[in-house]
Amino acid sequence: MTPNRRDILTTGAAFCLAGGMFAKAEGSNAVKLHVPAEEEKHDRTFMQWPVDRRVHEDPVFLEILQQTIADIANSIAAFEPVVMLAARDDHRAARRLLSRDVELWDIATEDLWCRDSGPLFAFDPADKLVVSHIQFNGWGNKQVHRRDGQIAQNVAERLGVPILASGLIGEAGGVEHDGHGLLMAHESSWLNDNRNPGLSRDDIEQRLLAAYGAQRMIWSPGVWGEDITDYHIDSLARFTGPGRVLINLPDTPDNRDPFHLAALDTHDVLEAAGMQMEVIPEPEVRRVKSYDFVASYANYYVCNGAVMAAQFGDGVTDKIAADALKRHYPGREIVQMNVDALGEIGGGIHCATQQMPATA
Repeated sequence: MTPNRRDILTTGAAFCLAGGMFAKAEGSNAVKLHVPAEEEKHDRTFMQWPVDRRVHEDPVFLEILQQTIADIANSIAAFEPVVMLAARDDHRAARRLLSRDVELWDIATEDLWCRDSGPLFAFDPADKLVVSHIQFNGWGNKQVHRRDGQIAQNVAERLGVPILASGLIGEAGGVEHDGHGLLMAHESSWLNDNRNPGLSRDDIEQRLLAAYGAQRMIWSPGVWGEDITDYHIDSLARFTGPGRVLINLPDTPDNRDPFHLAALDTHDVLEAAGMQMEVIPEPEVRRVKSYDFVASYANYYVCNGAVMAAQFGDGVTDKIAADALKRHYPGREIVQMNVDALGEIGGGIHCATQQMPATA
């Protein structure tokens, strides 16, 4: 059985649906950083090659997963350079599926979630590239991460750029930024003893704001303990510009589904914070029928000249999603792909990618 990032845990952890908060940064930091918006120009995209059989036990499914990652990398490579991170021993197998336009670096991996374990790039006050480091620990030590926990440091070393510690344990997929001073996140992915024991929400907020060079933050409760990520925000809602949000919601919410309830709560919090909202409906028709399949149109990736997005086999909602992305990212090609293998393990294209912003 393939482990699923949305597998129900047996801890019986409760989830909270209280109101969210909209907060402003206070104080100052020794080094002022700036993480550009994803839609700004990139030098390259980083991705990771999945190989670990302790994570993906079924060898047939692992091959399907590798093909999916290769398809995404090859598609992005038509628009900007792509680096695939993989141990040298895995290069030969990876090269069979990757186009010649995808570069392979000898950096060992276990799994594919480069948004979470890859480097978060920022610029310092002198416009020099740095890695603003949030330490990955396997979503709270839920998954092996001996290799993946070192990827950000290894990439920084290969590039010769400084790595600046944020003082946080967590994942970049657990926070959304607009590149203009605003962040949003689910509390469940950060206020968690499996990541940041002993830190208050105010402590975590100040460190996130400093790590991204942001001034304000919107919090929504999220869902604790029901999936490995504790409900990452990037599968639900995305900034598409200053004060503008695209959010993926079910047309008919299931009141028994904690994710549906938390999604509606996040929508209301964002609306109350003054965000300009557009809703994309979840697909009604899907190729994969399982309950815990993640069918997220919001988990797209913006690269140079294009938006890489999922399609799930519902002609109506697939088109609604494509049309919305065209409106929010005018002038970019919308490339929709079958990435069902990622949805089966609880993620999407955004989760599998990490951008390096243009340095010139």
